[in-house]
Amino acid sequence: MGTYTLEICYLIASICYIVGLKMMAGPKTARNGNLLAAGGMTLAIFATIFLYQYEIDNESKSLGNYYWVFGGIIVGTIAGWLAAKKVQMTAMPQMVSLFNGMGGACAALIALVEFPDALEHMHEHWNVLFMSTILCGLVIGSTSFSGSMIAYLKLNGNLKKDIRLPFYNIINTILIVGIIGLTICLAGGHIPDVNEFTFWAWILLAGATIYGIMFVLPIGGADMPVVISLLNSFTGMAAMFGGFLYNNMAMLTGGILVGSAGTILTVVMCRAMNRSLSNVIFGAFGTGGSAKAATSSGEQKSYKETNSSDLAVLLNYSSKVIIVPGYGLAVAQAQHVVNEMEQILNDRGVEVKYAIHPVAGRMPGHMNVLLAESNVEYEKLVEMDDINPEFSTCDVVIVLGANDVVNPAAKEDPSSPIYGMPILNVEDAKTTIVNKRSMNVGYAGIDNDLFYRDKTNMLFGDAKKVLTEIVGELKNL
Repeated sequence: MGTYTLEICYLIASICYIVGLKMMAGPKTARNGNLLAAGGMTLAIFATIFLYQYEIDNESKSLGNYYWVFGGIIVGTIAGWLAAKKVQMTAMPQMVSLFNGMGGACAALIALVEFPDALEHMHEHWNVLFMSTILCGLVIGSTSFSGSMIAYLKLNGNLKKDIRLPFYNIINTILIVGIIGLTICLAGGHIPDVNEFTFWAWILLAGATIYGIMFVLPIGGADMPVVISLLNSFTGMAAMFGGFLYNNMAMLTGGILVGSAGTILTVVMCRAMNRSLSNVIFGAFGTGGSAKAATSSGEQKSYKETNSSDLAVLLNYSSKVIIVPGYGLAVAQAQHVVNEMEQILNDRGVEVKYAIHPVAGRMPGHMNVLLAESNVEYEKLVEMDDINPEFSTCDVVIVLGANDVVNPAAKEDPSSPIYGMPILNVEDAKTTIVNKRSMNVGYAGIDNDLFYRDKTNMLFGDAKKVLTEIVGELKNL
């Protein structure tokens, strides 16, 4: 009876995952969808703890070890809750990387725990599928863990943006081919000696961990959102293999959903960056020519500067305004002020929309989440392909802390690292206003020629401070 009850709980949990994920597709239902999926996970955890039975010497036993199990749950819950409550929106990408890495580490640990049982039956009955599942979880989980940790360090500013070793492509290719070959060899039982098998399994773990590090180290700039989504899909696949291993339908469903969603998102991000998935896997990703910033080449360029008062007047008499949010907006925590400015303009008959580039910010959907936090209507968040034709009919474009996603070098300079990446065509508007703290280069490390165009005006200062001044000026008009 307990087994049937457990399976029913897993079925309910799986349904909660699927429905919850569906609800996350819209901002109005996303919060409830997240809670529903979390509720399904909670049900699966407690059902496993209290209903799972296994047999030893024809005697059924429960999981036990309740003090250790609930001790771990309590510590993890408190740590996760406090971290999530305290994290700033600007630090959300590195927290996602950290949590994602923990998921990969768990999958790798599951594989390590199951090794003794597999080796014990090596000479009796070799199960290729069972061993393949263990090894895939080990490889993918450890790769996801190490890669996510490097992504965390890079996003958090603890590590240089890109470190590229000599013959990087060759080294990376040898690593991945070696990992695949050793996995096939071990899974097929071609190493009969137990001690030798264990030795090569640890070599496999080390190789996968090193590959995760090597994979992420050279990647920098606007490419990071793609890496995060790809590593997320890795963790989902590792969890999926864990579900196969334990015949756990809830774990299997959750892993499949995370893996497939991450993979789809990775493909979308690659298209947005105009790069192929093979570039990501084989190490040519995130690299380009040797474009240099104007400041580093010694070339002096002139730009025009405006102020909050003049911009407020310009906005007040405009018919259509498009706002381009970027990482600088998140840093300044200015999402609530920009929404207030939007409401004032709407009340005065000005059409306001937000142009969302797929890789704006530091992770997929960063700007969507940021603006949803300030209750910006979802319908006003327009994706790149839909908003680009509208820039030519726009009176004013305000670029708030975005840089690489509006850089004309992506279309005009073949030597640029971001060449070929689709961008927001903000220069097609009648007037382009760029808000930045300074003329420093963006995350990709290259200068932006947009700043020096005839129709561009620079508005320097913290985004929140500048927008607050604009709101004040608008109220006085």
